[in-house]
Amino acid sequence: MPWKERYTISDEKSLADNEIRWPQGARCCVGITVDLSVAAGPDGIRAADLKTPEAEFGANQGLAALLAVLKRYDLKATFAVPAVLAHIHAARTTDLIGEVTGRRPEGWFSLPRQGDPFAGDTISPNTMDFLIEAGYAYMDNGLADDIPHYWVTDFASRRALLTLPYYYHFDDQFFLMFPRKGTGLEHPDALFKNWKAEFAAQYKRGRHFHMTLHPQHIGWCNRLQLLADFFAYLRGFPALWNPTGAQCARYWLETYPASTYLRLEPSIWRDYPGSLS
Repeated sequence: MPWKERYTISDEKSLADNEIRWPQGARCCVGITVDLSVAAGPDGIRAADLKTPEAEFGANQGLAALLAVLKRYDLKATFAVPAVLAHIHAARTTDLIGEVTGRRPEGWFSLPRQGDPFAGDTISPNTMDFLIEAGYAYMDNGLADDIPHYWVTDFASRRALLTLPYYYHFDDQFFLMFPRKGTGLEHPDALFKNWKAEFAAQYKRGRHFHMTLHPQHIGWCNRLQLLADFFAYLRGFPALWNPTGAQCARYWLETYPASTYLRLEPSIWRDYPGSLS
């Protein structure tokens, strides 16, 4: 699709299946993000939001149970931690990041605010430039492709940030949070079917499968069983590559650099007086 200023964010022309190669001849890339954010009001997460029963459960029993399932199936995950938690739990957060990673975060995960018109957050025109200037290597949840792709901030200079794929259909909160647990109307079975169908399709094509999990939602014992069943299904397929977000980003930047694989076409769009574009 030709470039259109303030409309397109990438080349919107994906790599063909036969162009995609994963490390060590792997057939499919499997990415897992654990989002540690909690429900909050329009002003963002406050200390009180971390004291709700759901948040307390997610941070303790839910997270511990989820980590146990990941360990049982030997799967890596990338953890998205809201920056405000570093201020609310300063000592705990600093110690945790230091022990687990020993370095600053490499990626950024977009979190929706209550007033956003889109479920995956509203990215301002300046967000990606801010991330590039801050030294981030990638953004962890982009909707423009089902494989890693480049979010372009300036067409002329090809200034861009690598973005990893995400989609609502494979995010547990949209099936387990709305409506709330206890009403009898949550839909974990539909989520399980989505995961299986998407993974099977992406494996067949040799592309990228991604899922997002929230401990306060997936951490209930009946839902964890569905997650374990899916992981058992997934582990039945050979030649999977299960990197962290940072590992996937480093591989893609080296193997598919923007200088070679960002295929931008000049704009053919023309605006006219009174047009809404």
